[in-house]
Amino acid sequence: MLDVGLIVLIVAWQFNPTSVIGSLLWGALLGLPLVAPLPGLIRADRRTFAWGTLCVIPCFVIGLTEAVAQPATRAWSGSCLALALTLFVALIAYLRLTRPTSG
Repeated sequence: MLDVGLIVLIVAWQFNPTSVIGSLLWGALLGLPLVAPLPGLIRADRRTFAWGTLCVIPCFVIGLTEAVAQPATRAWSGSCLALALTLFVALIAYLRLTRPTSG
């Protein structure tokens, strides 16, 4: 469950003393869009996989921004960036592999 792993990483990142953003509210704001698609992902609903890709984008953007702007948090932001990218690719791969056949 990459989604749950990314949520845990974001919350842990906000408790890190070197985090510049560092607040539980900010961690919750980043994690909430990832919690929304969880029930549909567990049920393997294709529509949820499609719109779930949009929920990963904020984590990707924050990870990329922090990796460039804050050298002190580069390990945390790099991990967030890698997990967000992996989750995005996994969601797209699932959609491609389970595409309904026409015919």
